[in-house]
Formats: sequence, structure tokens, C-alpha cells
Amino acid sequence: MLDFDPGALSALRQRPDEFAREVKSAAVVQWYAEGRISQSKASEILGLSRSAFLNELYRRRVPAVQTDMAALCKELACLTS
Repeated sequence: MLDFDPGALSALRQRPDEFAREVKSAAVVQWYAEGRISQSKASEILGLSRSAFLNELYRRRVPAVQTDMAALCKELACLTS
């Protein structure tokens, strides 16, 4: 369990349950952005549909596609072979 000063909750104007959801969502989105988990796993952890998770990524300005140029080129080469 995470402990936060009650002042943090009042500064953010959130109830404890809202704050907990926000922290969990932020962590899961960060793990996705780092490539540690997939969209499917992130959706599962948050109890969201895949489209709802994509909306969460959009809200947080995190790209939905997590790939680098090398991986993309490799993938495209496979399609043209």
C-alpha cells in the first residue's frame, strides 16, 4: 500500500479512491510507454477495454504505437519478402 500525506490528496482535489485509481493508471501507462507490458496486459490490469486504454493513452499524450525504427524496418521487410 502506498502512503501519501493527506495534504497531497486535498491539493489534487481527489478522494482517496480517485487518487488510487489515478496512481495505478499512471503506473500502468508508464510501463506500457517503457515497453514493459503490452496494450492487452495494460488493459487487463486496469480493467478497461482495449479502446478505453487507447483513450487513456491519448488523454496522457502517450503514443499508442511503441516501436523503434529498426523494428519497424524489420517488420516491413518481412511484409515485402
